[in-house]
Amino acid sequence: MNFHNLRLLVFLALWCIASSASSKELIRKFKGSGNKTTGEFEVTAPWILDWRVTAEFQGSMGLHVDLVDSLSGEYLGKVASTKWVSNGVRLFSESGRFRFEVKASFAEWTLIVEKLSRQEAETYTPKNQ
Repeated sequence: MNFHNLRLLVFLALWCIASSASSKELIRKFKGSGNKTTGEFEVTAPWILDWRVTAEFQGSMGLHVDLVDSLSGEYLGKVASTKWVSNGVRLFSESGRFRFEVKASFAEWTLIVEKLSRQEAETYTPKNQ
C-alpha cells in the first residue's frame, strides 16, 4: 500500500469515528429575555436541555426554568435556576410533549433541546452540584 492510499484510509477511518461520535439531533431552540412560556416541543428519550444565560447586570439577574407537560399542563419540575451568568446541560429520560416556563430578570436566555442516542446518554456524566 502506498503512502497516498494509507493517508486516505486513515482519513476515512477518522471521519467515520468522528461522525458516529455525536448523533445529537436538534429538536428545538428557544431564545428570549424576561418571562415566557415556550412553544411546544415533542421529543423521545433520551434528550438533553442545553441552557445558557447572559446579562449586563450580573448582580441583579436571575433565571428559573420549569418543565411542563404540554398536554395536561402538569408541572414536572425545575430544570435550571441561577442568579449568575451561567450555562448547563440536563439529561432527561422521559418522552413526551413539553413546554418550558421561563422566569428571567435582566437576563437573556437560550434553551436548546437535543435528542441523544442511547449510547450518548450512557456516557453522560452529570456534574456534582
